[in-house]
Amino acid sequence: RLELRCERDGAGGAELRLDAHPALSVSRAALLPPPGGPGDAAGQALPVESRPFTSYGSALHIALPQAPRAGQLVTLLIDYEAGEGPGVCWLSPEQTAGKQKPYMYTQGQAVLNRSFFPCFDTPSIKFTYSATVKVPEGFTAVMSATSWEKQKDNTFVFKMSQPIPSYLIALVVGDIVSADVGPRSRVWAEPCLIEAAKKEYDGVIEEFLVVGEKLFGPYVWGRYDILFMPPSFPFGGMENPCLTFVTPCLLAGDRSLVDVIIHEISHSWFGNLVTNATWGEFWLNEGFTMYAQRRISTEVYGLPYTCLEAATGRALLRQHMDATGEDHPLNKLRVVIEPGFCLFLGVNPDDTYNETPYEKGYCFVSYLAHLVGNQSKFDAFLQAYVNQFKFQSITADDTLEFFLEYFPELKEKGVDSIPGFEFDRWLNTPGWPPYLPDLSPGQQLMRPADELAELWAADGLNMEAIEAVNITGWRTYQLVYFLDQILQKSPLPEGNVKRLSKMYPKISKAQNAELRLRWCQIVLKNSLEAEYSKVKDFLHSQGKQKYTLPLYRAMWGTSEATRALAMETFSATAPQLHVNVQNYVKKILGLAGAE
Repeated sequence: RLELRCERDGAGGAELRLDAHPALSVSRAALLPPPGGPGDAAGQALPVESRPFTSYGSALHIALPQAPRAGQLVTLLIDYEAGEGPGVCWLSPEQTAGKQKPYMYTQGQAVLNRSFFPCFDTPSIKFTYSATVKVPEGFTAVMSATSWEKQKDNTFVFKMSQPIPSYLIALVVGDIVSADVGPRSRVWAEPCLIEAAKKEYDGVIEEFLVVGEKLFGPYVWGRYDILFMPPSFPFGGMENPCLTFVTPCLLAGDRSLVDVIIHEISHSWFGNLVTNATWGEFWLNEGFTMYAQRRISTEVYGLPYTCLEAATGRALLRQHMDATGEDHPLNKLRVVIEPGFCLFLGVNPDDTYNETPYEKGYCFVSYLAHLVGNQSKFDAFLQAYVNQFKFQSITADDTLEFFLEYFPELKEKGVDSIPGFEFDRWLNTPGWPPYLPDLSPGQQLMRPADELAELWAADGLNMEAIEAVNITGWRTYQLVYFLDQILQKSPLPEGNVKRLSKMYPKISKAQNAELRLRWCQIVLKNSLEAEYSKVKDFLHSQGKQKYTLPLYRAMWGTSEATRALAMETFSATAPQLHVNVQNYVKKILGLAGAE
């Protein structure tokens, strides 16, 4: 049921157009009488037709009896069936952690929720919602909602009282249970994971939320719960309000990856509260969130560690730009998205998901902070920005205009057009960021890693010098940074990686997914055939896009043996991957039927 208000006279004539999908079949549309007014409760049937629109969805045309007037409320009832589309993921028992019962979840970002329900599937429109979900015995439903209540007959009722864009509506049905980990937080997971989830996250979420509120203003969503998804979930996290979905890869057993949650928590202000009006300016969600994440991390873990984490982010941006070419149109902060049928006419919004909006966006926000020159003044600006635009969807022009109005002295100086750093250049020119924030405080943690990597890349190994470096106290991102350096220097001289593997089981036998990814990349780049099984095992254990695609690219680009490994691994794991990830892998492997 859609409750709509007409914004202005004659805007759409007597026709309503909604986003839908060929996988969604509509049986009836009806106009309901005004609440409490006369008329048939079943409503007046309306002509409805689905028409082609883009490669990722169709348009639902509904004819209204007459054009609505400005301010008029229109309530529509649409009877439909869904389930086959890309936004609704059905997992067989073997794709779950517990292997006993099936599982379903929805993933809306960027443009997939139109296959879950007919809507205005654009981040420029926000609304409240409610839902009643009936599930079989032995299953629990959860949604991204401010309240949920279990009623009889295994029926769950949800309400989201704050306005959100369509992509943030999410539903999960599975054999899941919960445990409290803070005053306003609980973890949800399959029964076999709940103890690990509770142990890993007990007490930490509240600390991050409190710091976030201090920096960016009140947390408006009530609860902050985390749902650990089955291993095939394609993302690290999805910031569905009140209920962040995360990969079980975060259950490293030693809290070494809890800071990924800081990113999702930061979306509570940047993305969920203040939202990009179009996917072409995704950096407004992700660049600001990266900046906010690193502000919280600096408060909690200190500047050196945060700079080290940011350096690994910069390395990912470098890898991405090297792979795509700096001048690729996706390497702009403002990407042109056309709804044209042929993807060459424009960009599928899902393809804007890459390192550029995150890390180049972070550099632009850091540049704005650099122009201000005072951290507490910039923090105050961020709080004012959130307060000004909360519950709205905005463009980069809105953001930058507000910035210049907030700092009139900078506007007077013309900081938006400093040669080489023009705001227009930041937004519209592809390539490496014109400004890079200073990460030198991280040097105290990077230098030892750099020096150790140099030693391992040498022709004759100086084992005395190598053994003098004790890495037992290194935290995850220091090890990640070290492995990034090894990867850049690879292939290493014959035999070096084999010795490195033996010397540091902490790395080569790690359960931590960030370390596993990089170790697998090193194994492939150095053709260390004895450890190819680790690549296969890692790809069997999870289906996160950020881990899966780089490994298939590396396998495809290394040798005949690794190409065979890629084909063998993909044919075994394809059914457990998300459909988008399957398609991206097919593309890498040049398989027919790749979209």
